[in-house]
Amino acid sequence: MQLSFTWQQAVVAAGIFVASTLGTTALVAGFLVWIPADYFVSEPTITRPAARRTPGQLAKLVGKNALGAVLVIIGAILSIPGVPGQGLLTILVGLVLLDIPGKRKVELRIVRRAAVRGAINRLRRRFNRAELELKAEPPPTP
Repeated sequence: MQLSFTWQQAVVAAGIFVASTLGTTALVAGFLVWIPADYFVSEPTITRPAARRTPGQLAKLVGKNALGAVLVIIGAILSIPGVPGQGLLTILVGLVLLDIPGKRKVELRIVRRAAVRGAINRLRRRFNRAELELKAEPPPTP
């Protein structure tokens, strides 16, 4: 089986690649600049049970979680060696959007990585935002 591409197909594929890379980078950067500096220090808010939500609130919740899941998947793909993009930062933004138990631990494990925290804080400084605050890491349990 022989695959052949025309120049037009190659240009379209390259355009889609560049647009998706720039789009996810812009989305992740915008979100990381937007979150408050104390996001990882303050306690997460407790949401109301789904039974007490209006249909509009429920649709918003489903949309937010769907976007979060898509960003986690895209971040996982971007984390593969050879694929350009900010994989861990995209996963972090996806996790922030998801409403799942135990997500705060995973978020903190990602943000506590020096390279990730440094990249986020450089971006926030560029837009005149305060650096992210983190709680002191709990001592390891024996």
